[in-house]
Amino acid sequence: MKSRLHGFFGAVALLCIITFWSSTVVSELFLDQASVVAVKNAVLTGMWLLIPTMAVTGGSGFSLASGRRGRIVEVKGRRMKGVAANGLLILLPSAWVLASWANSGRFDGAFYALQGVELIAGAINITLLALNMRDGLRLSGRLGLKGRASASPS
Repeated sequence: MKSRLHGFFGAVALLCIITFWSSTVVSELFLDQASVVAVKNAVLTGMWLLIPTMAVTGGSGFSLASGRRGRIVEVKGRRMKGVAANGLLILLPSAWVLASWANSGRFDGAFYALQGVELIAGAINITLLALNMRDGLRLSGRLGLKGRASASPS
């Protein structure tokens, strides 16, 4: 049951980040400034869902990993530390600043530079979380391990 909850909350967190990232790209490239403001505010509001799901995912992952050893478990732990640091040090502060600047109509070079940093950091977190999801499926037996034959020999 714990692994199912871990997977559920991990998937919700990944979907939040993908939604934030893709909404930002679409609004910046194809929509007007009012839409960019709306997306920046929605991303900030969405943190009320993302932060708890990330906390539950991390906590349940830590609990599931206790007593387990192996390269996959260690790599997942390192990735999650990177995801957390990236989120707390780059993504959350930039979401606050970008929403504030967008609400005040400040769409200058600094806004777009910070937006670029946020998009890169978001893409990194999407990649790391997707890799962790893949490895979690491997650990749970729902996805075959690399190098292991998927069919029995004839």
